[in-house]
Amino acid sequence: MEKKHIFTGAATAIVTPMNEEGVDYEALGNLIDWQIASGISAIVVCATTGEAPTLTDNEHCKVLEFAVQRVKGKIPIIAGTGSNDTGHAIMMTQYACAIGASGVLCVTPYYNKPTQTGLIASYTAIADASSVPVILYNVPSRTGTNIEPSTYSVLADHPNIVGIKEANGRISKIAEAFRQVGDRLDIYSGNDDQIVPILSLGGKGVISVLANVMPAQTVEICSRFFRGDVKGSAQLQLQLLPLINALFSQTNPIPVKAALARMGKIQDRLRLPLTPMEEPFRSKLYEQMSAFGMI
Repeated sequence: MEKKHIFTGAATAIVTPMNEEGVDYEALGNLIDWQIASGISAIVVCATTGEAPTLTDNEHCKVLEFAVQRVKGKIPIIAGTGSNDTGHAIMMTQYACAIGASGVLCVTPYYNKPTQTGLIASYTAIADASSVPVILYNVPSRTGTNIEPSTYSVLADHPNIVGIKEANGRISKIAEAFRQVGDRLDIYSGNDDQIVPILSLGGKGVISVLANVMPAQTVEICSRFFRGDVKGSAQLQLQLLPLINALFSQTNPIPVKAALARMGKIQDRLRLPLTPMEEPFRSKLYEQMSAFGMI
């Protein structure tokens, strides 16, 4: 049976706007509308950039449901449902399926530091419980655990596991993953500074933080590449690199929330233990935004 492809191109790992009362749904709706109008291919909700670890279960569920209803099927909504507790990940995955999400993104269990055998067992249990496609999310800088290419090879046999958001940052490891499973899983860049390198290995796109503030340009990086304009794609990637670096100068999503607030789209609020962007990082971010005509 051929696996379902969720999207090709640029997907936004969208922030969760906050106000004094909690989640700012008006701002979230406006962000979603802007993303769709800018040509984004999909939106990932309640993942790292969406501050999922500090949302209550009720907030998490409400944000997912709101996003699904807001897009009205125009583009896929991919629900962040991962957890360091496999049972909780299964519960959130089943909820996402029930409300009409197009797919789920499941981060590697964090803090527990499972073995590769544990990763296979955990992801298999989640995929068994899901009625929508599952994208694995590998980000060892946050979780303490890397998914090895040989583990991808085992998980690729599961009919519900369709893709990888790869953010291990190591091109040699990523190349080995392509060698082993590139014909069986869609691989997306999880780092905005590696979009073109991963596309060049056969990647299907990016799940992007940059797209929160520059959705059209992030779409264009992928569009140029898929049109065969590899040089133009690389030029745009390199042109945006100083802004990308500024957006990751402190822990994501601290800088991207500061940027969106400066653009007047959200309030500059985060959930503890995250705190607003500090100097001199904030000034350097604003300098880059000014250089690109964003403010």
